[in-house]
Amino acid sequence: MQYEVKALRGNEGLMMLSLEAADAIDAGIQAKALGYTVLATKAKQRWPSLLRRRAKFPLVLFSQELVALLKAGLPLIEAVEALAEKEDQPDARKTLTRIISLLYEGHPLSYALEKSSGEFPSLYVATVRSSEKTGSLAEVLSRYIVYESQMESVKIRVITASIYPVILAVAGGLVMLFLMVFVVPRFSHIYADIGTDLPFMSMLLMRWGLFLDDHWKAFLTGVLMMSGGIVFAASQPGCKQWAEQKLWQFPALGKRLQLYQMARFYRSLGMLLQGGMPVVSALHMVSGLLRESIRPQMALASASIQQGGSISQAMEKYGLGTPLALRLLRVGERTGRMDEMMERIAAFHEDELARWTERFVKSFGPLLMAFVGMIIGVIVVLMYFPIFELAGSIG
Repeated sequence: MQYEVKALRGNEGLMMLSLEAADAIDAGIQAKALGYTVLATKAKQRWPSLLRRRAKFPLVLFSQELVALLKAGLPLIEAVEALAEKEDQPDARKTLTRIISLLYEGHPLSYALEKSSGEFPSLYVATVRSSEKTGSLAEVLSRYIVYESQMESVKIRVITASIYPVILAVAGGLVMLFLMVFVVPRFSHIYADIGTDLPFMSMLLMRWGLFLDDHWKAFLTGVLMMSGGIVFAASQPGCKQWAEQKLWQFPALGKRLQLYQMARFYRSLGMLLQGGMPVVSALHMVSGLLRESIRPQMALASASIQQGGSISQAMEKYGLGTPLALRLLRVGERTGRMDEMMERIAAFHEDELARWTERFVKSFGPLLMAFVGMIIGVIVVLMYFPIFELAGSIG
């Protein structure tokens, strides 16, 4: 729950803070941890929690600012305190306050991040933990920022390529809905008054129009309920897993999903190896990026590597690499530059995925446009066909 805290600090004067806390006492403790003298605390009125979406912690921005402060010479605790003081989001400020309190208790940063209510991915925590052994936190965080930027660029390229087909499908669907709900019923009444014999398909369309004209409220209510049900189902983890399994069953799409998954896997693995983490520990850490059906193979490959086997042989034996990936892994084993080879594997897979997405959109867009145009054209022709026949008979 959010609380408004009236507080003082130094020469800053009277201030009103907005904090996310379990109760008023917790809000006062958070304010004191930030160096404020608490004067009064009261609950803040807000919308019900079902209508309020919790803001996501700005992980990349936090990492960038922390790297800048560390490179400027600030100690870790002072750097995090500086970030907490300027943070505007109550949830993010609460997370940073919790981290600061754990750091003052003597815990390492990785432990503080791990205990911060799931705000930080396990890969991020593992990256920070690997830096604590070498003392290169700023360098490791910089690599993670690059990693996140590269993965985000892949998502943006895919989403950008998908915008045009989605807009086309939505626009076509709205046009068809308008024709069927508003235009066809008007023509149905006209033909009913004229009493002209209609072709079979036109008659079916007109009957549909008359039905919608009598029950349009129930129809629109059903459409809205179905849309709401789809949105609700899409937010449920079980439905997401079911939809993902169905997508993986399509040969062409499943192959590309696996390509994206392997790109994330190898890029994450390469980043952890660059941070000095042992390969077996890194494999255990990034296995969560793979779908559940592949994780047993990953466990077997990890056990094989732990027993002294090579990475390329283990990946090849358990089907965890493309031919190009296996070839680059062998090169990395011979040269000792395994982390660099894994970065190259990920970059190649990402480029291949982007090229396939671009080709697919270029071919699918015109096909979708032709399909939508054909459906709309059929509806219009069936509406006007009786008029054409009537005009021909008059002539």
